[in-house]
Amino acid sequence: MNGPLNVWVLCVSGIQVLDLSAGPLQNPMMYSPQQALGQGYGSVLPGSYPQQMPVKAPTQAGLGLYNYGGLQTVPQPGIHQGSGQAFNRLPMGTLPAQPAANATSPPRMPPPNSVGTPSSVGTNHPHGSQLTQSSWQYFPTPLSHGQAHPMTNHVSSTAGVVPAPPQTLGNSQPPTTQQYGASFGVPPHQNRFMSPGPALPPMNQSRQPLGPPLTSSSSLTRPSAPPSGPPVTTAPAPPLVSAPPRQVGVAQLPTSDGTSVQNSYDTIEGGGFMGMVQPVQPAPPQNPKITRNAYPSLPPGYQNVFPAGGPGLTPTSQQYPNRPQPLSQPNFGVNNLVSSVGGLSIHQAQQLDELRGVNLLQERNILPPTSLKAPTPCLQEELQKLNCNPELFRCTLTNIPQTQALLNKAKLPLGLLLHPFKDLSQLPVVTSSTIVRCRSCRTYINPFVSFLDQRRWKCNLCYRVNDVPEEFMYNPVTRVYGEPHKRPEVQNATIEFMAPSEYMLRPPQPPVYLFMFDVSHNAIETGYLNTVCQTLLDNLDWLPGNTRTKIGFITFDSTIHFYSLQEGLSQPQMLVVSDIDDVFIPMPENLLVNLNECKELVQDLLKNLPQMFTKSSETQSSLGPALQAAYKLISPTGGRISVFQTQLPTVGAGALKPREEPNQKSTAKEIHNLTPATDFYKKLALDCSGQQVAVDLFLLSGRYSDLASLGCISRYSAGSVYYYRAYHHLHNPVQVEKLQKELKRYLTRKIGFEAVMRIRCTKGLSIHTFHGNFFVRSTDLLSLPNINPDAGYAVQMSVEENLTDTPVVSFQSALLYTSSKGERRIRVHTMCLPVVPALSDVYAGADVQAVIGLLANMAVDRSISSSLSDARDALVNAAIDSLSAYRTSVLTVQQPGLLAPNSLRLFPMFVLALLKQKAFQTGTNASLDERIYSMCQIKNQPLVYLMLMTHPNLYRIDNLSDEGALNVNDKTIPQPPILQLSVEKLSRDGAYLMDAGTIMLLWVGRNCGQNFFTQVLGVSNYSALSQDMTQLPELDTAESTSLIAFISWLREQRPFFPTLHVIRDESPLKSTFLQNLIEDRTESALSYYEFLLHLQQQVNK
Repeated sequence: MNGPLNVWVLCVSGIQVLDLSAGPLQNPMMYSPQQALGQGYGSVLPGSYPQQMPVKAPTQAGLGLYNYGGLQTVPQPGIHQGSGQAFNRLPMGTLPAQPAANATSPPRMPPPNSVGTPSSVGTNHPHGSQLTQSSWQYFPTPLSHGQAHPMTNHVSSTAGVVPAPPQTLGNSQPPTTQQYGASFGVPPHQNRFMSPGPALPPMNQSRQPLGPPLTSSSSLTRPSAPPSGPPVTTAPAPPLVSAPPRQVGVAQLPTSDGTSVQNSYDTIEGGGFMGMVQPVQPAPPQNPKITRNAYPSLPPGYQNVFPAGGPGLTPTSQQYPNRPQPLSQPNFGVNNLVSSVGGLSIHQAQQLDELRGVNLLQERNILPPTSLKAPTPCLQEELQKLNCNPELFRCTLTNIPQTQALLNKAKLPLGLLLHPFKDLSQLPVVTSSTIVRCRSCRTYINPFVSFLDQRRWKCNLCYRVNDVPEEFMYNPVTRVYGEPHKRPEVQNATIEFMAPSEYMLRPPQPPVYLFMFDVSHNAIETGYLNTVCQTLLDNLDWLPGNTRTKIGFITFDSTIHFYSLQEGLSQPQMLVVSDIDDVFIPMPENLLVNLNECKELVQDLLKNLPQMFTKSSETQSSLGPALQAAYKLISPTGGRISVFQTQLPTVGAGALKPREEPNQKSTAKEIHNLTPATDFYKKLALDCSGQQVAVDLFLLSGRYSDLASLGCISRYSAGSVYYYRAYHHLHNPVQVEKLQKELKRYLTRKIGFEAVMRIRCTKGLSIHTFHGNFFVRSTDLLSLPNINPDAGYAVQMSVEENLTDTPVVSFQSALLYTSSKGERRIRVHTMCLPVVPALSDVYAGADVQAVIGLLANMAVDRSISSSLSDARDALVNAAIDSLSAYRTSVLTVQQPGLLAPNSLRLFPMFVLALLKQKAFQTGTNASLDERIYSMCQIKNQPLVYLMLMTHPNLYRIDNLSDEGALNVNDKTIPQPPILQLSVEKLSRDGAYLMDAGTIMLLWVGRNCGQNFFTQVLGVSNYSALSQDMTQLPELDTAESTSLIAFISWLREQRPFFPTLHVIRDESPLKSTFLQNLIEDRTESALSYYEFLLHLQQQVNK
């Protein structure tokens, strides 16, 4: 397997084999076209996938963005749909925009600041079908993904298999074709990260209030008088909290012609009650009784409306085996949620404490010494125990306002933050012949539904009464019949179903991994290929998959190189295609091969690749044509493309030119070129999304590479972006370790293929904007060709209908995906929150971290669609408006100072931290690519990591103790308190660790104790400390063991690898350390105290 590698050079259609035994490849001569070879394009891949594209076949028109509106015939997914029946979506009307009131007002942001409205919105329009399977199993097995073992995708033991339930007559009925829902139409939207925004209002208009505009005509106007710093800007910014539908600043949907239909995956996953056909039936009661301890009579709206089989079905003669009996369920009916039962007393006290006013100008030490926890909703204890983990599902307001007017008055954004595919140590997995769902809104049965009796349950989202299927009467855990309320689906807010075949449009795709390597002269100089190939070799056996796993490789410079890995070859063969203007695939059947069958050839190629191009002098990069070739190669099956790029693409389709202005880094208040220079990469990403292909981009470059344009290939295909600035294997070794660690995680973490996700909410609420890396299909169905456990998402919501008679609301996300083992699965998360009538209750339940996370996503959109200064101004206005509303509407006694509810006491500090975050800061030397990458992280990171990158944690680590320490795997992990980010908290007698998420800075004071130098750093004194120290020596001392254990524990908490830098006063990174001290003043930003003074001045007007 170590013989010479053959190279085939192709010009248009000619192929020539070259012998590389003489040495490395150096710009091989391109031969003239010869007679075309037969390439066997008629062969069909295993399974029922489309045929490979023919030679030089043009990219199919209408893929991605352009093919989702046409009529699509869906295979028969269930018993309720005829063969070949097409599903059509009702036409949706447009919503008029309301002009802003004309008024003049100076900006309210101190220098240099400004934020904006997202460019387009959409709302939920789910619909779907009920589906069944023949047998069921229950797997309560833990799912750990340790580093020492392959990260398989939900491997569940069969030890939990339960015998079949008692054989009784089935009670379930096929779902009706009628669908229940509101008849309003609302505009869909596209992925909002780089979408063009609506026209901005004239700059002399007054800034509209935070959130949807109120019906009153006047808006707040306050002249600004910032305390100090650079001059203020002269124009106000629109509010960051974008309005829901029918409000100002909303991108409008073109008038529908009635031809829009839902996508095939939309049919399978099933929709919600919004946007579905309204059945002719009485409306649900205004105050639905959801009691869990008895069987009340049906409310008038449901009595004798339909026969027993359900609406649209003939009556059934089947009788219940026994008379329905009351279920002994936890007593958390909605009538008890607002009462003063014992379980609520503690939560009520907590709510009162959260509403307590805090004078921020007097109480400076408000940062808690431990990590900030998510607030607990004010629900009864039995109900709260069943609620979803806030690490997975989190709302900006844990008390939902009853009306949109109340939400507008609070001046806070309403939205959700999700981490739907997070690695979980415990995940109930159920295989059932019946996945029970509401027949109207398609909600999955969950802990917050109510059982009217043993045979009927009421949906907690649309209040439809559904029949309990016969099989659901048997509990696989207790093995008892007649207790549907104790089934795992009703006892777990997070659960995963093994989906039956009805949830598949085609046989589950095999795991397909295609790697693309830049091999230009610049790429070879960085030495990245050695690191990547070696890491891939080390982890080849741990790639998620099974015996069907396929793998392929493409390299490119000014030409494109394919590698034939056909079984039976003695060594890999290189096929060089020089015609990058009309890319075609040579020998497609041998380029993506079965990993198990061709592993030796794959290993041989990875060992030889780093040396093959060492003498190449080719400086051009044809990334665009290489991506087109990769798309053609992988599109018949779908899969993942991993691209490693080191420079700006210079030739072929998608070629880019340098746009960065060298002088704008440190002086400009406005940053230009945040938008893509071309739509080539976005269009290609949409084509990829349509064929279930995701593209992940690894950018390793010290020069400008236009990440704003290149990032679109990952953003719209549900991929990820990794950025390693100034990567070099010799000059920047810390980046080498970072790439190794993160690439190992990337290769071995679990992965879901051909996924779609839908978020549902209780009737009266609506979702109108999505944030993250995806493509929005069918208005509200998120297309995720790949889903990974490190991706986060956010949505904005509004109150469409008054919730006056609704004590609680629920939210549910459903993720349908194919595991790497070829299993179709559905992961469901459900969250329940109370509804409140008072503004004070809304403030008491505010989740300040979730609010900041959502505002950050919205500010990125404003930066792209409007300007960076608008984004900064709107962030400040968000703080001003909410504190002003609290002062005028909640406080009964006006007091001097700047008062905030205890729940929002950290809001101004976090807003200031966002203004100093690399994505939004001004007056720094951050490169344009660094700024764009920071924006990419905001849009794709789960909240816990986003907060750490926004507001770092500071610890004193020269005097660690065991007080409050954790014991993890027989290791003692110290837990030092978190300090305020101010130089006031630093002492030259100590050493401090700043954890900023992706980087850790260990600053050592000049007068630090001698013991720390010798016992931890392994040097004699301060002067012996190196300025480029990036690793702590492992010394046989208690102090060294303790600190290394603490840093290792911090690193293990996140999916990326933070680099460590030990710095002293003379170190270059000292300035980075000081910039992260959020509470201190910098040349271009106010200190925390100055920022509070400015807020006070605006709030008190």
